[in-house]
Amino acid sequence: MLYSQQTFLVAGLSRSGIAASEYLLSRGAKVYCFDDVEDGSVAQTARELGAKGCTVIHKEELERRSSECDILVLSPGIPVDHPLPVAFKRAGKRVIGELELGALGLHCPAVAVTGTNGKTTTVTMIDGIFKAAGKKSVACGNIGKPLSSCVRELGEDGLAVIEVSSFQLETLTSLRPHVAVVLNVTEDHLNRHYNMENYIYLKSRLLKNCAESEYAVLNYDDPIVRGFAEKTKAKPVWFSLREPVEGGYLSEGYFCYMGEKLFPAAELPLDGEHNAANALAAICAAKLFGVQNEVIASALKTFRGVAHRLQRIGELDGVSFIDDSKATNVDSAIKAVKSVRGESVLLVGGKDKGYSYEPLFDAIKNSGVVHTVIYGENAFRILGAALKKGYTAVTLCRPFDVAVRVAYLTAKKGQNVLLSPASASFDAFRSYEERGERFREMLSLLSEEKKSGGVVPPAEADIAEE
Repeated sequence: MLYSQQTFLVAGLSRSGIAASEYLLSRGAKVYCFDDVEDGSVAQTARELGAKGCTVIHKEELERRSSECDILVLSPGIPVDHPLPVAFKRAGKRVIGELELGALGLHCPAVAVTGTNGKTTTVTMIDGIFKAAGKKSVACGNIGKPLSSCVRELGEDGLAVIEVSSFQLETLTSLRPHVAVVLNVTEDHLNRHYNMENYIYLKSRLLKNCAESEYAVLNYDDPIVRGFAEKTKAKPVWFSLREPVEGGYLSEGYFCYMGEKLFPAAELPLDGEHNAANALAAICAAKLFGVQNEVIASALKTFRGVAHRLQRIGELDGVSFIDDSKATNVDSAIKAVKSVRGESVLLVGGKDKGYSYEPLFDAIKNSGVVHTVIYGENAFRILGAALKKGYTAVTLCRPFDVAVRVAYLTAKKGQNVLLSPASASFDAFRSYEERGERFREMLSLLSEEKKSGGVVPPAEADIAEE
């Protein structure tokens, strides 16, 4: 692509939009930028990009200015059926995302990871292993650092470890990873993708460009993901918690790869079968890049997890607070309630994503969850699912801060307050990270109130069903 001869419209001025704009400016392109939010931090971002050379477009001039643009760079937060990308496509113009822009400029090998759950943990594991092996690895993509902002840093001798979401896959066509990893596919983002067929198709697109000389690391235990082997030219390498496979698996309590034992699974610092599966996927990716067993074992045995994913953030009067704000769908929350040790009061709710919450309450009945506090925009949908399943140990409180307070006051000493929302955060927060940080702030606030005698201590009596 000859950037200096193209005019780009960057729509959406979040982290990816900023990175895309700056990358295009560095390549000599003419760049227009737009966001339908024009106040607060977005307005400040627009001013800063304007000072760097972007032409900032306002709502009233969007239609006219769009006709001057050759390519639309779409934020992952804007769906491809939004009127703006639809208008570009009808005009025969190209619609891409920031990740596609980065992929076009990438000159080094890449590992790309997708799946409904576990992407960030697995990418962080792989990146940690590569760094321990002395490789010039950069974790990027949906994990927080846009790929286009890493292209120069990576050069030709780097190794990109890319987290790829279904939103990014809508506008990604050029990425060709040496190793493509698909962790799992369960219901998520159906409010965006309409049905599971579309969602499954998007996840499979990660493998589209892989050739016979490349590898697809696939979850043998997930029937949907297992079927992806038939949709790619790449050589399948499996991982499984259930049985020996051509790849990574558990055997006699050990993580194994192709018949070799690496280290005992009990020495992985993270709880839960899902984290064992993530570790197996990371082992497969590392072995395909020639990393030695002892390096892999050392890196994984010292891995401490990622922020907002089953993270113990503190304790107040014998009640532990666990931040699992990253659990933005039902399957992720189910994994949390199954893996957290001891009894918990669960915080669940947020913005609806179009799936059923009933499986969550099936799982809760067989877990250590003793009470559920439901909050947020989708509170009544979740409550309806609970009641359909005959689960009545619930309290309904719409505001998040009140819900955290109620969960703490409901918990007994020795129990957990577990924030695992099974929902997006966008009803009240800009991201799951912001929601997790507010959870931490509430713990600090409750601690201060407790010191001044202004908050009731955890319940000593049995929790009543409501």
